[in-house]
Amino acid sequence: MPDTTALDQATSMIEKAWDQPIEVLEVLAVRRPCEDPLLRSAMHIRTALAITDNAAAVHQERLHALTRPGYVPAYYELDRIVSSAADLRVALAESGAHVQAIRRVVEAREASSTADRGPAPSLSRAAVARSGLAPRTPGRLPDQPVPAAAVGPRAPASGPRR
Repeated sequence: MPDTTALDQATSMIEKAWDQPIEVLEVLAVRRPCEDPLLRSAMHIRTALAITDNAAAVHQERLHALTRPGYVPAYYELDRIVSSAADLRVALAESGAHVQAIRRVVEAREASSTADRGPAPSLSRAAVARSGLAPRTPGRLPDQPVPAAAVGPRAPASGPRR
């Protein structure tokens, strides 16, 4: 079973969230950036992830070449092994951060789509009902208005004290 890379994970998340292939989404993000800013953000992060993922692959290949079975590295190559290992760890950490950022963008998209169809219709019905614009049944008196609550400091009950 082949290992999936961070780029593969991100691509899968983006395709699943927008329900289109990545090639189509790339074109949409470039041609109409204002229509879906979350898609544009996800695609920018995915581009950065592609660069980081490529760097991780290069560092991993270099590390494998320097530590292959049967190969004894020279003294001067030890520094290259250590730096390649450190660079690989940094690249993998950056890839993880990019995947997490894409996950947050996808979550933001899901939250905005549920907010659009969430309680807004019931809130607007309640606002119309409270505004007095709601249709009333004939023969029924409208509800008496409730007095407004006083806002601010309380005035003294009697005149100023001396």
